[in-house]
This record gives sequence, structure tokens and C-alpha cells, in this order.
Amino acid sequence: MSVIPIRRALRHAPEPPLPARLRRRDEDRMRRYRENLDFYEGRQWPGRARRGERRLTFNYAKAFADKVTSYLLTGASVQIEARDGDSPDGRSRARAAELALREVEAANALAQLDFETELDCAVLGDAAYKVTWDPAEGQVRITAPDVQGLFAWRVPDDPARLLAVATQYTLDDGNGRTTVTEYWTAGTFELWHGEELTRRAANPYGFLPFVIFPNLREPKQAWGSSDLPPLVESSRELNRAFSQLSQILELSGNPVAVIEGVTGSQDIAVEPGAVWEVPERARAYLLDLLQGGGVALHRDYIDLIYRTLHDLGESPRTAFGHNPQGLSGVALNTELDPLARKVARKRLIRSSVYERRAMLILRLLAQYTGLEIEGLRAVMHWGPVLPIDRAREVSDARTLVAAGIQSRRTAASLLGADDAEAEWAKVLEEREAVESRG
Repeated sequence: MSVIPIRRALRHAPEPPLPARLRRRDEDRMRRYRENLDFYEGRQWPGRARRGERRLTFNYAKAFADKVTSYLLTGASVQIEARDGDSPDGRSRARAAELALREVEAANALAQLDFETELDCAVLGDAAYKVTWDPAEGQVRITAPDVQGLFAWRVPDDPARLLAVATQYTLDDGNGRTTVTEYWTAGTFELWHGEELTRRAANPYGFLPFVIFPNLREPKQAWGSSDLPPLVESSRELNRAFSQLSQILELSGNPVAVIEGVTGSQDIAVEPGAVWEVPERARAYLLDLLQGGGVALHRDYIDLIYRTLHDLGESPRTAFGHNPQGLSGVALNTELDPLARKVARKRLIRSSVYERRAMLILRLLAQYTGLEIEGLRAVMHWGPVLPIDRAREVSDARTLVAAGIQSRRTAASLLGADDAEAEWAKVLEEREAVESRG
């Protein structure tokens, strides 16, 4: 008879505050983040070292993540276009919005922030941008919250759509460090200090000011995957092989003396010029650890590990400057094709990320400064990943523009111009100056 009251009491027990609930949320994801970050920072040996054990660490995982990230952001730029782009009014509004976007990018040093965020994303597997309005400065503020303190609630059948986001960070309030939690939905905003709710208000923007994205998307998974797990086994084996070879070479430089046929020892001096007297039929010699081509076997094995590491990292040694065959042109592009494919997979995700971030910026500018953004859209442009023939690229662009297949603006963007409209205005200005002098 006591079962029903107990169940009722449990059913009506007060729910723990939000920060307490977050401590038990996504524990597996947080564990993966910590493991990936440790490996990237060079903590790559499993377990504790044995006494006298040599543990060398060659941090190729960090080199691979840094390398791919630098290729990823090459020539990246967001252009603003009008859906009715042929109208003078549409072009004018797109131009004004793009200038405003460039000012926000400069004020927030987005080039540096994007590289740091993309590197963090490659290591952890996920990243995020937060786009808000700073009333004190009167401008848009863009930050990159640490995903180790980020939690998301999603539409069950569409993980790309967010219902709510919570982000945690630590502040020093003078009395010690306090964990601050922000909880956002499309309609509400909550602020927690520790486990105390200090503010609840309407969301001032009317939308979630976050763009959360994966490094590489795994099918049917809400969160992404890091670049590091495929490299873990090869990196650890490379460290072990190098450590073993290093110890062998050290012992060979300080050879071990072996005495055979002796049952006892007395007054054996270990010093230069020492003379040992050994019984008849006994012999003494130095142990040669390098005989039989032992070092060559270790070197060949290390080369195999190198190959495995570069294959799994999809970054050929050519990307690190190793080009003994002097490859160029199509041959070089073919050699670097695995890296280009990996970057292309990331760019499929990043295009929508940076386009959405740009539109959030424009929505805030429209809300707080009156910028006209009706009928505008953000379009992401990427530079080529692999080395190109610049003259050939320019020639192809001229042909496409002359044939009416591609606009001058698009051609300029693809050729690396950050502000195609400004470049075109300079061209017209120079033409007018030349014609006036003529």
C-alpha cells in the first residue's frame, strides 16, 4: 500500500536547476572532446611510463590538423547578392549590405577568429559561432563559444534545426570563479550564476543567435567527428618505433661488454685503457646491436608507418613540401587530390555555416540600424585548394564573362577579390580617368 504514495512523491519531486542537469548531459561527447584535445596537445602515450622507459612524441596529429585547416580557408569570402540582381535598386541594397558586413568582419577580426574556430573544430569535432548585438559599442559582436560548454536541443526528426541552446563559461566575480549559464530559445533568455537563476526575459532577437556545426558529419548523428581518431593508432606506433630505435642507437653508442665462460668477477675496472684478465677459454666482446642491418629494418618499418599516417590523414607528404620528383601541374594536383577531397567535404558543410552567420549579422543590423536587407542573400565563395595556373584561370574567366555565362562579379570573387563591387568601381574610375586624359 505504500508503493503509490512513494511514486507520487517521486513524480512531484522538484526538478534540479538547469546547470545541475547540464552536468549529466552529453557525457560521452565531453569525454571525446577531452581525449581529442589531449592527443592534439601531445599527450599521446597510453598509460603511465615504466621506470626508465623512453617515450618520444612526434606530434603529427597537430601538424595534420593545422595543415588541413590552412587549406580549408584559402580564398574564403562571403558575397551579398540580391535575388533580383538585375535591378539597380537590388544591386544598391546588396552593395550597402556587403559594405556593412565587411565592417563587422573587420571589427571582430573574423579572419583570425575563423582560423582558430576551424582549428578547434578539426580537433574536437564541433564548433559554434554566436552572433549578438553589443548595445554599449553599438555593433554586432561575433564570438566562438567553447563547444565543451555548449548544449543543444534539436528537432527530433531534423538534427539541423535547433530548439534551444545552453552555453556555459566561467567568470571571476571577485569572490571566486563562478559558472555562468545562458539558456536560449527563440522566445526566451535565461541567465544563471551557479545554480541561481538571476534573469529571465524575452529573447531580444526573436531567433537563436547561434550557428553550431560539425567538422565532418556522420550519418544520422547530431554532432560531428574529429580529424584525429584515424591518426591515433599510427601516431602511437610511430612514437613507439622512434623511441625504440632511439634507445638502440644510444646503447650502440655506449656498447655493452659481454664476458663468457666466467663464473665470478673481481676488480673489473670500467674506464678507458682498462685491461681485463679472463680465464682460459673465456672471452670478452662488445655487443653490436646494429649488426645484420637492424637499423635498416627499423627505418623501413617507420617508413611504412609514415605511409599509413599520411593515407589515413588524407594529406600526402607533398602537402608538407616533400616533392623529390618535382611534380607540377596536373601531376601535382593528382598527388594532392586526397587532401582536396577532404577539404571539399568540409566546405560542403561550411558554405551553409558562413552563409547563415552572414545572414544573422544582417538581421541584427536591420533590427538595430535599419539596414535594408529584404530580398538579399549571402553566397559563399571559396578559392582553389590546389596550386593553379593563374594565367589560365584569368583566361577562362574572361571567356565566361564575354560569353555571358558568368558575371564579372562572380569571376572576380572566384579569382580572389574580397570585394568585387569595389574592384569593379575602381576599374570604371580608372577608365573614366584615362578617357578624360585622352
